[in-house]
Amino acid sequence: MAGLTLKNNGWLVIADGEKALFLRNDGDEKFPNLTVFRELEHENPATRDQGADRPGRLNDSGSHRSAVQETDWHRVEKERFAKDIAERLYKTAHKNGFDELVLVAPPAVLGAMRKELHKEVQDKIVGELDKDLTKHPVHEIEKLVLASAG
Repeated sequence: MAGLTLKNNGWLVIADGEKALFLRNDGDEKFPNLTVFRELEHENPATRDQGADRPGRLNDSGSHRSAVQETDWHRVEKERFAKDIAERLYKTAHKNGFDELVLVAPPAVLGAMRKELHKEVQDKIVGELDKDLTKHPVHEIEKLVLASAG
């Protein structure tokens, strides 16, 4: 168990590169009761399915040719989705929609979200967990992320 706490009306955002769950604690710190109030899905096929072009080549002066690394479109889309989540969080934080926030995402997605978060959102973060929990049911998420009254 992560041992994080979240006050009443605190938010828990669970994301990966293709799905985000926004949960609100309708309980309290001792007895959390998470409710999913928004779910976002972002289609993000593998890079091989997004780009069919071969990597380009550069000619420098003379007879040298260099290959250009192929763009990882899957990673680009994950970063784009993380930016979308960060923007939604900022808009809500700016309207005082939540006081506390816990972020849960795989390390790469968590890093991409951190990069995009406005200071107003960063100031409300009370915890982070680098795990992919988007496919877990809510009752398991409560046990895995939030501290239980014990």
